[in-house]
Amino acid sequence: MTNSNVIVKFLMILVLLLSLAFVVHAFLLKNAGLPQYGNKIILSYLINGFLAGGIFVSLYKFRNRLRNYIGFLFMAGSFLKFIFFFILFYPSYMLDGDTTRVEFAAFFVPYSICLLLETTYTAKMLQELD
Repeated sequence: MTNSNVIVKFLMILVLLLSLAFVVHAFLLKNAGLPQYGNKIILSYLINGFLAGGIFVSLYKFRNRLRNYIGFLFMAGSFLKFIFFFILFYPSYMLDGDTTRVEFAAFFVPYSICLLLETTYTAKMLQELD
């Protein structure tokens, strides 16, 4: 598969999964009587999606030149996501001194979807390098 096909496929699946998860997530919040778009949920899905896309595209573009460091770069990408979490989300989640399950889910659901997809595609990419 060509470079652009892998990247386009990853990005399409990423957008599809995050969009579907967001709709389901917002629906469940609404049905539970909770704020549908509270807890920075929109920002969380957007930030996680953009970071996942950027990290994977970067790893894919540099896969041959930095093939021995892909694992470390992947972990650095996860670290970058946590930096964004602690700068953008954590302060507002801790305003009341406690992070609720709803606040946790607002960040963790898109984070875990992105991590799973990134891990799957990065593993495939590494297998193709061997």
